Amino acid sequence: MRLTVGLGNPGRSYEGNRHNVGFAVADELRRSGAFPDWREKFSGVFTRGEMADQPLALLKPMTFMNLSGESVQPACAFFKVEPSELVVIHDELDLPFGQVRVKVGGGHAGHNGLRSLVQRLGTADFVRIRIGIGRPPPGFRGDMADYVLQDFDPMERAELSDVVGRAVAAFRKILEVGAVLAMNTTNPRPKSPAR
Repeated sequence: MRLTVGLGNPGRSYEGNRHNVGFAVADELRRSGAFPDWREKFSGVFTRGEMADQPLALLKPMTFMNLSGESVQPACAFFKVEPSELVVIHDELDLPFGQVRVKVGGGHAGHNGLRSLVQRLGTADFVRIRIGIGRPPPGFRGDMADYVLQDFDPMERAELSDVVGRAVAAFRKILEVGAVLAMNTTNPRPKSPAR
C-alpha cells in the first residue's frame, strides 16, 4: 500500500489559496483514478483504491497545515506504510510558479506542513511532489504566511489546471518507475551555458 498526501488547510475560505495546491492535486488524483468519495478518518479525509495496478490511499489532513503530521502519522501506522512509500504533495516557495518537481527526502525549508510531518514521522525520507508557487512580488506588503494564504491571482488561476495535471502526471510516473527515475523525467533540466 502506498499513501499519498495532499497538504492544505480545511474550509472554504482557504480553497483557492496557494498553500492549498496539494489539496487540489489530491482531488484531481481522486477524480482521475475513479476513487470513491472522501471519508473522514485520521483527522482528515481519505479514500482508497488502485492506480497503475497498485493499491493506493489518498489523504487530505483536516488539522490545518502546521499540524499535518497529526493526521499523516496515524494513517501511515494504520496502512503500515514506510516513509519511502509515502508521497507528499505540497506548495513550494522556492520554485517559480508552475514548476513541478519530484524530490526524495530533504529539509522542510520553513514549510510548516513538512515540518510537522518530519516531527511526527521522525524522518524526512519521504517522496515529495513540489509545486512551485514562487515568492512574493517586489513591493508585497506582508510576510510569507500572508502570501501563501492568498488566492492564486487571475493569471495563475488560468494556468492552474495545467499545473495540477503535470503534478498528477509526475505522480503516475512515480508509480510506474519509482521516485528516482521520475525525478529524471519530471524535473526541468538546467540549461547549458551558451557557447
